[in-house]
Amino acid sequence: MTRNRPDVVAFDVMETLLDLAPVRAALEEAGQPGSLLPTVFARTLQTGFAGVAVGSWAPFRATFDSALAQLTDLSEAQRSQVADAFAETFPHPDVEPVLRRLASAGVRVVTLSHGTPGVAEAALERGGVRALVERSLSSELVQVWKPAREVYLWAAGVCHVEPQQLALVAAHGWDVHGAQRAGLTGAWFPRGERVYPAVYDPPHVEAGDLAAAVDALLALPVR
Repeated sequence: MTRNRPDVVAFDVMETLLDLAPVRAALEEAGQPGSLLPTVFARTLQTGFAGVAVGSWAPFRATFDSALAQLTDLSEAQRSQVADAFAETFPHPDVEPVLRRLASAGVRVVTLSHGTPGVAEAALERGGVRALVERSLSSELVQVWKPAREVYLWAAGVCHVEPQQLALVAAHGWDVHGAQRAGLTGAWFPRGERVYPAVYDPPHVEAGDLAAAVDALLALPVR
């Protein structure tokens, strides 16, 4: 199927748009190595995905706390302080230019996360770019984690577009794979992942960085 230029671009939030440095710093302040964060984050996703697979659900914060409890000996209070640091995250430097590029092109922008509602909005506000994002969507509202098909179809419905009119940009291959399986246009670029997983459907757009991913979407033929 030929992919067309999207009417709406949805961005994944954690790592794709937001720098998790404050969370890493909070881990270090609690006496844990900052290098542990990718493992904790991966365990958080694993726990959330497993819940979806068996038909259960838990919010991101509770799932992150569970991962910390599994991988560290931090107290409940210490784990809570680490989780609080998500409220201090901020956009990567390359985010503002691409949001302005999409706004100039007349393409609507939303965020799509399974994170705690309000985190993305607050971070975008700190970065001075909240006005460039139409709305921030959290799948906590439908109690399903990405990459479940329902999340992407829900996002398309909220944006009042057909799935093929919505694109998802993410630095996580599993997210792009899920979006494409739901009928969206997927765009992947490396942030934490070195390569796109070969076991997934190839991404519709694969680029070397965030700006190139957005430029490639804008270069698709207009419907």
